[in-house]
Amino acid sequence: MKAIILNRTLPEGIASADIILPAMASDEVKIQVKSAALNHRDEWCRQGKYANLQDGIVLGSDAAGIVVEVGNEVDAAWLGKEVIINPASDWGENANVQSKNLKIMGMPEHGTLAEYVQVKSDRIHPKPDHLNWDEAAALPLGGVTAYRALFRQGGLQKTDIILVTGFGGGVAQFGVQFALSLGAKVYVSSSSEEKIQKALALGCSGGFDYREENWAEKAVSETGGFDLILDSAMGDTLNNLIKATKPGGRIVFYGATRGNATGFESRRIFWNQIKLIGSTMGTDEDFGNMLNFVSENKISPVIDQFFTLDDTEKAFDRMKEGKQMGKIVIRISQ
Repeated sequence: MKAIILNRTLPEGIASADIILPAMASDEVKIQVKSAALNHRDEWCRQGKYANLQDGIVLGSDAAGIVVEVGNEVDAAWLGKEVIINPASDWGENANVQSKNLKIMGMPEHGTLAEYVQVKSDRIHPKPDHLNWDEAAALPLGGVTAYRALFRQGGLQKTDIILVTGFGGGVAQFGVQFALSLGAKVYVSSSSEEKIQKALALGCSGGFDYREENWAEKAVSETGGFDLILDSAMGDTLNNLIKATKPGGRIVFYGATRGNATGFESRRIFWNQIKLIGSTMGTDEDFGNMLNFVSENKISPVIDQFFTLDDTEKAFDRMKEGKQMGKIVIRISQ
């Protein structure tokens, strides 16, 4: 079958290859992939910035498709079903934190940028009826990450005023959509006026250009401060986030693309009793709850652009540019 693999011997870092999947285990299913989607981790793998990299591994964590074969231990009723894949496995027994054995499809195990994928049957869920293949493929990793960060870690309430930073990426996009669906008052930050306007069109109450030196003061003046901030940048932006948080508020980080914070205002944190909370991916329960929330609220992921499997390098390049508004989707067998 055709697949996109990591190949760091090439300048582009990835390659199209014909690979043979291993024999299917008795507790696995084989899925014909209809659409897959990119995440930043795929581009980081291409750039050699991810842990446990192995050339020859099929990249990609997100996908939706049709079950075409089941193992001996799997209910045959799954055959022909339209499904969405939970890309994480082995979270562990503690819902508060993932185990050291947590794995995500696409590295170090084969991922979803392929015509077929094999996963354990407990990793699949029925595709939400209101989503098409592209929308369903866009949902898994970003959706569960946003859901856990907002609800389990952030304790989001519909009375909250929330800021989602770096609007445009997948998790931030879902964070906005989920918070709006709950009824919270949502603001965003971005360096792109076009992305801010898109957020306003979705129903956000306002947006701030984080390149402006006094954006945090402007935000507090306009909103009174935020009950909850969802962020993936950290770095030296942390002080502005702290300034923009209400006393007793929460800041939830699901990444640190700008590195570690330096010289942040610790006094403001303890005096205002601000909570700094880390978050990543989610448990199987988080994933199921996320799918239920998406189905009940008829949430459809925002799609940036579509590419074919043959044009996957162009899709990765768009991810690298950081100009996307929504998810980048690879159409594989539609």
